[in-house]
Amino acid sequence: MERIIQLFLTGLENTPWLEYVAVFFGIASVVFSRLENILVFPTGLINTILYTYFCFFWWDLYAEASLNLYYTAMSIYGWILWARTRNNGQEHVLKITSSTQREWKQTILFFGACWALLYLVLKNFTNSAVPVADSFASATAYTGMWLMAKKKLENWIWWILTDLASIPLYFYKQAVFTSFQFLVLLVLSIMGYISWNRKLKHAEI
Repeated sequence: MERIIQLFLTGLENTPWLEYVAVFFGIASVVFSRLENILVFPTGLINTILYTYFCFFWWDLYAEASLNLYYTAMSIYGWILWARTRNNGQEHVLKITSSTQREWKQTILFFGACWALLYLVLKNFTNSAVPVADSFASATAYTGMWLMAKKKLENWIWWILTDLASIPLYFYKQAVFTSFQFLVLLVLSIMGYISWNRKLKHAEI
């Protein structure tokens, strides 16, 4: 435990200021998502653009780099969906909903395809030392972002899996502050699920 704490403190000392900026906007984005606030997307865009650069050029986490490119595209898509209104702007078109059984099956297939494809690419075409963990963390996040753009309650389940996988992954890559970010995001994701679930039940009454 002492060694882990020492590694954490040393990692914080060696963390570039730009990573602090990215972490700040990443946490802000999840907070806005929990609040169902459209600012989730512009704050998220800053985070994902920075992390695309970090993953490609600092850490050799190629699946995570591709993930952040995907985040960037899906943030724009989600921003458009969340911004749609009716009744002269008084009501948002997109509401929080829960996945049907069919949508769950589609989600599992989507996740499985992402994980398999990313793993094969990492294993055969990159120098990644952690292809299983890198591809798993990315595949869960691909799935979470897809569901978040559609305001599906289950997006939080996939973010929780992403956070659980990413904490040790980034610590292994000595990106200590980013690893700590995912610990914070894990707590926020659990809170986000509780908050959205409460809103969904209230809307169904």
